[in-house]
Amino acid sequence: MTDASPELDHLLAGYRRFRESNWIPERERWSRLREGQEPRVMVIACSDSRVDPAQIFDVDPGEIFVVRNVAAMVPPFETTPGLHGVSAALEFAVQVLKVREILVMGHGMCGGAKAALTQELHGSEPGQGGFIANWIGLLDEVREDVVAHHGTSGHEAERAMEQAGVRASLANLRTFPCIIAKERSGKLRLRGAFFAISDGILHLLDEKSGTFHPAD
Repeated sequence: MTDASPELDHLLAGYRRFRESNWIPERERWSRLREGQEPRVMVIACSDSRVDPAQIFDVDPGEIFVVRNVAAMVPPFETTPGLHGVSAALEFAVQVLKVREILVMGHGMCGGAKAALTQELHGSEPGQGGFIANWIGLLDEVREDVVAHHGTSGHEAERAMEQAGVRASLANLRTFPCIIAKERSGKLRLRGAFFAISDGILHLLDEKSGTFHPAD
């Protein structure tokens, strides 16, 4: 029998609520999902526990295909040996599920973006911050512009870094041949978004101007 803990008890209490208020009353919907999934949107978001895309967009299971990682990053297309988790998810969403939109969503108070800005983990060993440092190194190029205009500390610099990360991920998405082809043909659309934890407002990126505006 599994050893009890307050953390597991909390999860199991939520599971019981889910069974009583969601799974049992919605048996027909869950039966359909058993046959497969057809989400029309892929969301790339941060692993931060405060920004759950399903909650923010109030969607049901099966509606969005979600990938979450530190700072909501997308690496550029590459074929070198390695474990390409984000690239594999992109390939599955675009080529198999045939999603129609990919939305990259950054967020306020992002620890990954802040670490990229301050480079506080730079030089750390794997297991001691090195894995994080290597991953957010994807933001080194856009960091230069942020630092030049805002410095390396303060709310404005952090917000600029968080939003620059969204633009960087969109640029990297457009290095994938399958995404390039589908976007050009109109079968796929890329969007950038930013969720402000402080006020709960979602912002959408206007790629022509490069600025974010409240979705409302």
